[in-house]
Amino acid sequence: MRYVLMILALMAGSALAQQVPQSAAQMQLSFVPLVKEATPAVVNIYAKIMSAPRRTPLQSDPFFERFFRDPFSERPRVQNSLGSGVILSEDGIVVSNYHVVGMATEIRVVLNDRREYSAQVLLGDAEADLAILKIDADTPLPFLELRDSETVEVGELALAIGNPFGVGQTVSSGIVSGLARSGAGGGNSGLGYFIQTDAPINPGNSGGALIDMQGRLVGINTSILTRSGGSNGIGFAIPADLVAAFVAQARAGEVTFARPWAGISGQPVDSDMAGPLGLDRPVGIIVSGLHPASPFLDAGLEVGDIITHVGGATVHTPNEMIYRMSVAGLGRSTAVRFRRDGVDKDVDVGLIAAPDDPPREETVLGARSILPELRIARVNPAIISELNLPLEAAGVVVLDAGRFGPRVGLRKGDLILAVNAVEVSHPSDLEALFGGEVRRFEIVIQRGDRRSLLRFRV
Repeated sequence: MRYVLMILALMAGSALAQQVPQSAAQMQLSFVPLVKEATPAVVNIYAKIMSAPRRTPLQSDPFFERFFRDPFSERPRVQNSLGSGVILSEDGIVVSNYHVVGMATEIRVVLNDRREYSAQVLLGDAEADLAILKIDADTPLPFLELRDSETVEVGELALAIGNPFGVGQTVSSGIVSGLARSGAGGGNSGLGYFIQTDAPINPGNSGGALIDMQGRLVGINTSILTRSGGSNGIGFAIPADLVAAFVAQARAGEVTFARPWAGISGQPVDSDMAGPLGLDRPVGIIVSGLHPASPFLDAGLEVGDIITHVGGATVHTPNEMIYRMSVAGLGRSTAVRFRRDGVDKDVDVGLIAAPDDPPREETVLGARSILPELRIARVNPAIISELNLPLEAAGVVVLDAGRFGPRVGLRKGDLILAVNAVEVSHPSDLEALFGGEVRRFEIVIQRGDRRSLLRFRV
């Protein structure tokens, strides 16, 4: 009877039975044909990075630097970076991680057949941890096709290909174990939207390929979450859809990735908030703030609305929303669904870059100023986006504290609100306040969501 039940179960699950080896011949099946097809498009990358010399605070002081001058420590140091990359076109477009090649002065790309090429970075973005390279070859190069990230499902088989520990190209297998992992990568978490895999990933795999069983690129391996430091952890890959957006901007001549600007602040809806908001389960992002120039405000959204879908996909975190907008691309619009007073509404939101308006009026204080070399600018949406300032930020921001700014407590990103009880609205205000005969100063600054008072005399 037991065997009869087993046969019936196999017949009922014929689709599954076709995937299970049924003979010794079928057990000989392997990934060999797939690996032979895909590995020529995965490259090893060797990069040299010139790092600035280390300087102690005393070396930066005009009085003490002569006593602490060390000719050896002042020399730039050469660091070698090792990683992987993937060829995406026959004319030599290559994608890798920013942390592998982003600051490199010399990049060498080695193909699977041992051909070597020098490469240059066309476009890089530290936040997304992606970089697009270009190599010039005499013949067409092997490349991988990108797979639509929306079609990837949990449970699919996947192969990770890269150059772990510099031992040479290596292939490891696993499955896609999770989707839409937000902020899970640690370190350079990028846009906070990852494909999760249990395929072993080690140092040097960064920038390598995660492929499906048709040899298409599913994602770019970027990090691993592990307690031991080895490969026995959870790996994360940047989805191919975002890679495609980077390639499009690189081919258009951009050198930095321009992502759409939302101009909103909000927080994920959790289980404690869902009931009072009339939701049967936690979903979406509740809007807590809207910049006057926000395209969401222009589309009709208000504080208190709950954004549930962007581009037809459910969103649970701000990172997911920005990812969806980035994949859609600048200059377009995307469908947004939000809930207000228990009613779902659909609108189209224009995807724009953060406006550089009003003019930032970037200024460097002169030698006669109290704080010479201090670089400041007027806050606008572009500055807010670049420096990750609070949405309601206004006034004057520090772009570079210069040589003397750190001594009085100023840092890059500080908002200067007032000097000696005089409100500061424009860089010209600060030039006048720091250029007079006053020798005692009280500066009100905002750092993040915290205000502080700096007192000093000169």
